[in-house]
Amino acid sequence: MNKIFTYSVAALVVAGFTIAVLFFTGLIPGSRGTSQGSGIIAGAPQIGGAFELVDNKGNTVTDKTFHGKMSLIFFGYTFCPDVCPTEMQTFAQVMEALGDDAEQVTPIFITVDPSRDTVEVVDEFVQSFHPAIVGLTGSEAQVETVKKMYRAYSQKQEDGDPEYYLVDHTSFTYLMGPDGQLSTVFRYGTTPEEITTHIKEQL
Repeated sequence: MNKIFTYSVAALVVAGFTIAVLFFTGLIPGSRGTSQGSGIIAGAPQIGGAFELVDNKGNTVTDKTFHGKMSLIFFGYTFCPDVCPTEMQTFAQVMEALGDDAEQVTPIFITVDPSRDTVEVVDEFVQSFHPAIVGLTGSEAQVETVKKMYRAYSQKQEDGDPEYYLVDHTSFTYLMGPDGQLSTVFRYGTTPEEITTHIKEQL
């Protein structure tokens, strides 16, 4: 079984899990959610809450650190072969497209693989895409807490290389308001143009 096929199967498994979870929690149409556009999910239940993590410069931060601005939040890991780099590139394009409005938005990458994603590793990863992106890591317990707050899923693939393993994870981007409350959820693959337009409408 080649790597591309393995990645594809993993992506389908995560997608199926995610759709099931979001359907029953009201994050997708068919339950309590409503769809707005091709990549936007609205009408979601409670997402977000108090957390404490470490940013890519070694500073301890909490959810309140990011209040006062809108936040784009994505859960992933730096060894991710495709989805995470793609979304970070999307974040970079959004920040550039926002122009002066970018000052009112903080793009945030939260690792689901803290055992490998140290402060230094996360910093190198996010800075390779855009200087405005904030990378967050922490202890296993801290990461589990923030995952629960955002109903994010991740699962290490135990049958792979013990050092270069893959991690299945959800691939949604959360847009949080300046008050820390959920504004919108973007599906993976939502274009930078669509995200930018929606953010500008909320500012």
